[in-house]
Amino acid sequence: MIRNIAAIVSGMDEEYPYYIINGINDFARAHDINVSYFAAFGGIIESKDFDLGEFGIYSLADFSKFDGAILLSNTFANLEARASIVRRVREAGIPAVVFECQDYEDFYDISIDNYSVMKKLVEHLIQVHHARTFHFIAGPASNPEAVTRYRAFLDALQENGLSFDSRRFFQGRFRSYDGIRAIEAFLESGLDLPDAFVCANDSMALAAMNKLQRLGYRIPEDVLITGFDNTFNAQSSYPVLTTVKRPLYESGVKSCSLLYDLMNGLSHEKTVMLEAEPVFTQSCGCEISDFAYTTEYQKTFSLRLERTYLSVHILNRLIAGLAGAQNIEDCVNAIRQLIKALDFEQFSLCLVEDWERNHRTLSVYEGSAPHPELMTAPFIWNKGRVSSVESFSSAQLFPEPPTTGGNISYFLPLHFDERYLGYTIITNNDFPISSFLCHTMSLSIGNAIESVSKLNVLDPLCKVYNRNGFTQNAEQLFKTCIAQGEAVMISFIDLDDLKKINDNFGHKEGDFAIQQMASAISSCCRGGTDICARFGGDEFVVMCVNIPDHFPGLFEERLLHKIDAINARASKPYRLSASIGSVMKNPTASDKLLDMIQEADAKMYKVKKSHKNAASSS
Repeated sequence: MIRNIAAIVSGMDEEYPYYIINGINDFARAHDINVSYFAAFGGIIESKDFDLGEFGIYSLADFSKFDGAILLSNTFANLEARASIVRRVREAGIPAVVFECQDYEDFYDISIDNYSVMKKLVEHLIQVHHARTFHFIAGPASNPEAVTRYRAFLDALQENGLSFDSRRFFQGRFRSYDGIRAIEAFLESGLDLPDAFVCANDSMALAAMNKLQRLGYRIPEDVLITGFDNTFNAQSSYPVLTTVKRPLYESGVKSCSLLYDLMNGLSHEKTVMLEAEPVFTQSCGCEISDFAYTTEYQKTFSLRLERTYLSVHILNRLIAGLAGAQNIEDCVNAIRQLIKALDFEQFSLCLVEDWERNHRTLSVYEGSAPHPELMTAPFIWNKGRVSSVESFSSAQLFPEPPTTGGNISYFLPLHFDERYLGYTIITNNDFPISSFLCHTMSLSIGNAIESVSKLNVLDPLCKVYNRNGFTQNAEQLFKTCIAQGEAVMISFIDLDDLKKINDNFGHKEGDFAIQQMASAISSCCRGGTDICARFGGDEFVVMCVNIPDHFPGLFEERLLHKIDAINARASKPYRLSASIGSVMKNPTASDKLLDMIQEADAKMYKVKKSHKNAASSS
């Protein structure tokens, strides 16, 4: 029987999830299990809008359609996202395995004894290297492992008669850049150099060590530094990083094995505890004992280096190809070159069906909107075969669902800030976990699709909707107003004497006049509710909804004031002016938006005619 499990992870560009995921995947392939990873990269730029776009991928997973779930919950710094995923897995009623977390009584846990090994590490610094002053670079406060490691650090100091200065604590997120930020914060503090920097993981430790070395500090002669995880980069650093070796690959295998047994009705203890061991090497002042540049190590290092160079080269080509994309076909052609070069077995580009029109915000937060029901897949690659699917249900996840077991698929979000565009699926290729450039690839594709959608609905000169963009958005808003009994105002606005400006002062000045008029009009609109568009060369249309009776006069007065301010500020040899025609009504089912636009256009024409008559008589 083919089993299907969901795996949830936040961030796959660190070595911690890399080894665990490899363990999961090897067991899954050997036992005909399909694994679907839903992966985001939250907290990258500390922007909630960006995180909303990333976390939209988690709303895709309907856990009730899976036989089990593996949650790398300890990779989530965002508590709301973690809590929502846990709730949904519970509601699905499927067996679930988590890592390093015993907070959920109904979930099974794979843990590594972080406390004992961190305590041993700190005691070694105190008793062997006589360190007395410490600086601690912590992981997220919401992460159980990070909390345990900090508690072990404090207990080791206390039991050895040492106190800890709270000013020497830095709260990180387990990201490499946190190590740099921690050193910068230390320098700004004015505190003396400690005897040792103790870091909650290798990524932060390596970044901190490199920063200190660039500042002229010697490791370990001037200061000791330690990490946690014994990553490949820690083993290849100079000096080699003192750290903690954890059975990460084994924990991945064990998690999938445990879940497999649960899916087959076997019973298990709730918690499986694995042991870790400290690795004392050069960065704490010890000699390297069991570490050597073996043939296997050199092979791994060479392979990683070559893969990185290739990935950078191919990704640069992708970015260059996407930069000039004018439509979705151009995007597909650029992506196709990437996946051929990286030897992807299967790849799917999946977009929300109305990606060109609607701006969706999805998340896993409580009360958030569900994932869009329908998707389109303009590009599917399957072992060299290219196809597409015009429409498919997001509930089936894949545009072409797998028919065999042992497939490993990564679902990665496509978005632009908070605007959710869809996702990509990479199947049976470890690029998502082996390359730190995978997230860059996803962001580049998302940015390109956003640009293409804007080309379809935005006026490139004025950065407001074009006629197509207005039609697509205004029609739905008009129907909503009819259903809810809300008032609608349509204003048709014409920039006066554009031809004279072009003829007398050149088209560059004409473009300036159009841009300034667009700016004035859009600044009079309410963000998020009103719609502003350039209908033609010198014509603009505005749609405002849910407004009071006096709103048309107020809008026109405000717009004319904005135009006067532009004239005073610009000091051009011509004056901007506009003819405005507005229509307001509470539309019913028999009303049509086009009729209101034409009525507003007719009123604008009368105003324009009166302007011309006034100008000719003066």
